[in-house]
Amino acid sequence: MGNISKDINSTFPNPKIKALLNIIYTANWINSKQNTFFKPYGISPQQFNILRILRGAGAPIKVQTIKERMLERAPNATRLMDKLCEKQLINRLACPDDRRVVHIEITSKGLKLLKVISKDFKDDLLENLTEKEASQLSDMLDKIR
Repeated sequence: MGNISKDINSTFPNPKIKALLNIIYTANWINSKQNTFFKPYGISPQQFNILRILRGAGAPIKVQTIKERMLERAPNATRLMDKLCEKQLINRLACPDDRRVVHIEITSKGLKLLKVISKDFKDDLLENLTEKEASQLSDMLDKIR
């Protein structure tokens, strides 16, 4: 089990600073694990998030809606979608009512990729937590925000 004091060889002036640095350190650790997991699939965690949003929507949705629903508010969401288009995982659709609006839909290839990923995806990043602890952690993170 991890111990931030040992992991970064440091002491902290108070528990709140230790907690804040632990959150940042853990977020970076999770991000690194996710990047490693998604690399063989040729997508990033942010692109995976876009695909999940589109699958959950069940119909084409506006680019702005995707940006609002993203876990990580990526200023480069358009570039992420460009790459997903190049890989034929999503399609752009012109809005017939407003030429300025673009809708995005997930392709069958994108849905197949999500199915493969969900088969391989394990939630073992939180394996050291009980269901109750995971719920408490989520509540505490909500409280911070």
